[in-house]
Amino acid sequence: MIKKISEYLMMIIDKLYSEKKTEKLKQKVLHTILKSELSAKTKDNEQEVLFGCGCFWGAEKGFWRLPGVITTAVGYAGGEKEKPSYREVCSGLTGHTEVVRVIWNNNEIDLSDLLKLFWECHDPTQGNRQGNDSGSQYRSAIYTTSKAQLSKAIASKNSYQNELQKNGFGEITTEIKNDVKFYFAEDYHQQYLAKPGSRPYCSAMPTKVTFKDFNGANFKLNEKIWSNYNWDISHCILRGENTPIESNL
Repeated sequence: MIKKISEYLMMIIDKLYSEKKTEKLKQKVLHTILKSELSAKTKDNEQEVLFGCGCFWGAEKGFWRLPGVITTAVGYAGGEKEKPSYREVCSGLTGHTEVVRVIWNNNEIDLSDLLKLFWECHDPTQGNRQGNDSGSQYRSAIYTTSKAQLSKAIASKNSYQNELQKNGFGEITTEIKNDVKFYFAEDYHQQYLAKPGSRPYCSAMPTKVTFKDFNGANFKLNEKIWSNYNWDISHCILRGENTPIESNL
């Protein structure tokens, strides 16, 4: 009986959350680099996805530089607690992981391109860890916002798993779910690496294994774009410029 009541309550909560999956910021905040509003709603030609790749400081910079990305923001997702603070998430008790919210223009970039950066920019086989950072808040994750995105994410994982195994890596531990609530992190975390006085830091440990084609892929960025990311260089993200990569490369 208690189990049925619990399941019923969870069903009600899920229904309420489905109407508001992204927690709005209390005030209008503009992206430090892209100058777009962080919590603006997606337009008809735009989509949204959440990526967890270890510490969200470095991960966010990797995504905001891609042509066609409208805005990025860092936050927390995948856990149970509502409106968690950074300190609470770092305790590992909330169940959340650090994520980057990415909104992009479908006409300029595809989810396939974002997945390429996601898989290549960190090691998705490390479980609750990325580099020197340990804890469930650093786990690899993809939280999609549609069933079509979910299918692409799973297909891309299967493809990359084959490439990793060829190169001696183990099983991918990336958590892939659809329709997960996102909470914005505190203002000082947003575009952290682009702010004066920031401490250059990125925990990601790329495998240096190239992400290739997968069923349903529709890549739109050319190879010259990807030359701006060199995973052979330690902490590549930190060494690149903050400005977006020119799309006419």
